Amino acid sequence: MTGEIRWQKSSHSGGDLNQDCIELAATEGVILIRESDDPDRIIRTSHAKLRAFMLGVKDSRLDHLI
Repeated sequence: MTGEIRWQKSSHSGGDLNQDCIELAATEGVILIRESDDPDRIIRTSHAKLRAFMLGVKDSRLDHLI
C-alpha cells in the first residue's frame, strides 16, 4: 500500500480519551480494520464483505456469538 492511511473511528468512541475502539480506513479498493489498542494487527476486507457483516450485525444474525 502506498500513501498515507487515514484511519476513522466512530464519533461515539469518545475521541482520543477512549482508545478502545475499532478504526476503519479505505485504501486502494479495500477496507482496513484495526483495534486502536493493537494498531499493528490489521484486517483487510472488501466493501461488499464489510457491508454484509454490518448488515448481519444490524439484523441480529450474529447475536449467538456473544
